Amino acid sequence: MKCERCSKPVTHHITDIDKNGDWQEHHLCHDHAQTFLEESTEAEEKPKKDVSELAKAFINQSSKAGAAAEAATEKRICPVCKMTFQEFRNSGRLGCPNDYVVFREELMPLLENIHDETRHCGKTPHRAPRDTQTLTSLIQLRNDLKRAIAAEDYELAARVRDQIKELESRKSVT
Repeated sequence: MKCERCSKPVTHHITDIDKNGDWQEHHLCHDHAQTFLEESTEAEEKPKKDVSELAKAFINQSSKAGAAAEAATEKRICPVCKMTFQEFRNSGRLGCPNDYVVFREELMPLLENIHDETRHCGKTPHRAPRDTQTLTSLIQLRNDLKRAIAAEDYELAARVRDQIKELESRKSVT
């Protein structure tokens, strides 16, 4: 989510309630949140100024904690491709599969936000075998079939073809 006043990411959600009880939500970056609170403090009387000062103190404290967490993230570098999380944020592309492990904490909320899920549940081909043993057997039989055809041993090729069909049909039944 972007700040109401600029294109920076939102870090503060402020609910402003007026004297009539009407409320308005503001989604602001750190800088604009401070400016907003300063403007509201100047426009209001002293008792509300204390609350506004508490809000400012909270924002300053949370920004220090956020800066410390961001600094820790920046120090983390993928040992394989030497990419930092900031480089990923700038480019939008990871450097290698190991980055998913290294930057897991930062990527999980991002992926969940984008895809509404953190686990891939894509489609698989209907003919694809379920277990690796069947897959290995099919690969081996197909190679045997190619060799039998190349050697012009058509009787063996027919038997191998029938074995392949048998494995594929057995797999689709279960």
